[in-house]
Amino acid sequence: MDGRERIYKKIRAAAKKRFTGARGSHGWEHTERVLKLAEHIARREGASLFTVKTAAVLHDIARSDEDKSSGRIDHARLGAEKAFEICVKAGLGPVEAGMIAHCVAAHRFRGRIKPVTKEAKVIFDADKLDSIGAVGIGRAFLFAGEAGAKLHNKGINISRTKPYTAEDTAYREYVVKLRNVKACMLTKEGKKMARSRHVFMEAFFKRLDKEVDGSI
Repeated sequence: MDGRERIYKKIRAAAKKRFTGARGSHGWEHTERVLKLAEHIARREGASLFTVKTAAVLHDIARSDEDKSSGRIDHARLGAEKAFEICVKAGLGPVEAGMIAHCVAAHRFRGRIKPVTKEAKVIFDADKLDSIGAVGIGRAFLFAGEAGAKLHNKGINISRTKPYTAEDTAYREYVVKLRNVKACMLTKEGKKMARSRHVFMEAFFKRLDKEVDGSI
C-alpha cells in the first residue's frame, strides 16, 4: 500500500465515523453508492481518481448536522470545512485539501457554490444520480418518513409547503428537485446515465397519481 492509499484509508475511516446515528436517506450506504458512481464517471471523464474518491467519502459528513437543524445548517458548507480539516490531519497539503473541500462545498443541488473543477463536477453528478431513478425514489420516500410526511400530496401548491413537515413528501421532492436533476448534470457520462433514471422516475410518479386515485 503506497502513501496515497494510506491517506485515503485514513480519511475514509474518519468520514465513516461521522455517520453513526445518521438517517438512512443520507447514511453511509448512500456515500458508498456515490463513491462507485463517482469512480465510474471519473474514469470516463479523465478526472483525478484520488481527489474524486476522497471527496466522495467526505461529501455528506455534515448531513446529520443539517437534518438535526431542520435545514437551517448548510451541510455542504459545513462539510467542506470539516473535510479540509480531516484531509490536512491525514497528511494532505492545504492546496490539495482545498480542492477536495471545494468538491464537498459545491455538491449540493440547492447550493450557491458551483462546481468549477472537473472533480467537483464529477462529485456533483454522482450525488445527483443517486437522487433519481429507482434508488432516488426509495430515498425520497425514506426521507419523507424520517420527516414525518404523508404518503402523497398530489396537486400541492409548492409555495405553501415547507421542508421537514407533513407536506415534505416524496412527490414534493420530485416536483421541487428530482424532475430537474437531469437538466443540471455537468459531465457527459453523468448526462448519459441520468436519462434512463429520469424516464423511470417520471413514469413512477405518474402511476402513483393514478393508484392513489384508485385507478389501474
